Amino acid sequence: MPRHSASTEPQRSGCAGGSGLPPRLIAGLWVVASSTLLSRVLGLVRDIVTARLFSVSPVMDAFALAFRVPNLARRLFGEGALSAAFLPAFARELERTPDRTGNTPWQLATSVFVVLTAVLLTLVGLGELLLAGMAIVWHGDARLRLLLGLTAVMLPYAVLICLAAQLSAVLNALGNYSRPALVPIVLNLCWIGTIWVIAPLFERDREKQAYALAVSVLFSGCLQLGLQWPTLRRLGFRFETGWRDVRAGLNDILRAMLPVTIGLSITQINGLLDVCTAWFFAAAPAGGGVMPLPGHPAFPLASGAVSVIYYGERLYQFPLGVFGVALGTVLFPLLSRHAARGELIRLRDDLTLGLRLVLVIGLPASVGLMLVADPLTRLFFEHGSFGSSDAVRTARMTEAYAAGVWAYCAIPVLYRGFYALGQRTAPLRIGLAAVAVDLVLNLTLIWPLAERGLAWSTAASAIVQVVGLTWAIQAFVGRLDWSHLVRTSARVIAATGVMAAATLFALSWRRIGTGNVDKLFNLIVPVAAGGVAYLIAARLFHLEEIRLLLRREPILPEERD
Repeated sequence: MPRHSASTEPQRSGCAGGSGLPPRLIAGLWVVASSTLLSRVLGLVRDIVTARLFSVSPVMDAFALAFRVPNLARRLFGEGALSAAFLPAFARELERTPDRTGNTPWQLATSVFVVLTAVLLTLVGLGELLLAGMAIVWHGDARLRLLLGLTAVMLPYAVLICLAAQLSAVLNALGNYSRPALVPIVLNLCWIGTIWVIAPLFERDREKQAYALAVSVLFSGCLQLGLQWPTLRRLGFRFETGWRDVRAGLNDILRAMLPVTIGLSITQINGLLDVCTAWFFAAAPAGGGVMPLPGHPAFPLASGAVSVIYYGERLYQFPLGVFGVALGTVLFPLLSRHAARGELIRLRDDLTLGLRLVLVIGLPASVGLMLVADPLTRLFFEHGSFGSSDAVRTARMTEAYAAGVWAYCAIPVLYRGFYALGQRTAPLRIGLAAVAVDLVLNLTLIWPLAERGLAWSTAASAIVQVVGLTWAIQAFVGRLDWSHLVRTSARVIAATGVMAAATLFALSWRRIGTGNVDKLFNLIVPVAAGGVAYLIAARLFHLEEIRLLLRREPILPEERD
């Protein structure tokens, strides 16, 4: 299979001594990041038209929570767990067949595909039965009935997107990043098209518009699954039914799936805790009421809290999706190959470099997003039925989430380091501790901070995770290059301080008007001032990671400090 060979062989190269990422991997990072950037831009367009249509409302609350269920599966599998469990085993099979003519890799991929399909269909079937039973029991609650109905429509999307994720994992293992990176764009296009074309047919019925949007989500899953097949077939993939030779690899993947899924999904689990807490502790749309708790306190959250969480998450996830997920995606196959060959020094060096890149991009992204949260929210969302008070609530939520952007970016990198080594217990324990921290803070901070407390608790939980993971992984790979990490951190903090000063100065020139031109000016000027200031400061402080990213080449050994 010559095409298979051509696809996989470049990943064998690396920079001497693990001093930098191979050129092909840097190119892969740019492919994934640029494709993800396009997807995130379309995602912002999708959220703008969604906010214009539904605003902060009970219907949007129900849709956001219903979409969270299948979307959680996408986050688990599409952005981590399946790849983390599958790639090391697949890499070992590739290493065992150096001439690339054996059937073993395709047997393993086929067996995982079939087992995953059976499990997902069973779980979705049980879920639909559970939803039907709940609808019968609580048929008189209109708010809950809408939530259950939308969830039932979108639940099968979990099957489609998870199977699409497995195809993406195989393509990534073969060194093909472009087609999987384009897959998320399909959902955004279907979503936007439905709001622009189908939703006007039900102009005054928000619930029917929400159901139309749910159907479009399901349709997009079919397209996402079918989009990758031609590329995979061109690379030589074929269904192989003789699974006896790969039974050990399949068993390893199945054993890894549960701890890996839980470990990589901690941020998403925390997000689900946020929306469930918001749903339970938010007042009814009419307002007022008391909680069914001792002392009968008033509801700590206002109606629309779930909607505000959705919009706030969408804004903070922009830098996370563009860089954090992209870095984890392209780094993991290399880490898996190093682990398969026992090259722990190179694995440790690449992991250290990954953390340095996270600091260089993630820390200024956190600070910058916190500073421009208000003009950002007003430009994107303050249109139509989405009013000024809704924008204020969303901006405050975004500020809180933004404090942890650097940590959200670091978590996938650290987890993939553990999973490349086959270590699952340590990250699982740390992740569960982070969930406990988030839950305790959720139930504590909502009383003084309202819905913002949910976002601050998620950010704090992520930071706890990063500290624990960084400390624990050294037991398996040895001491990280802390001198380089500290040096990079100091330079990034100094450059970020310069960026923050420039951004604050530019914000002082904000226009008072509410027109789109004024809103655009109030965002573009501080973002441009902060970005230019950061790049200048990075050059002055000799941040070599910026040069690495901009020139798309590895750092040579003689260029290291």
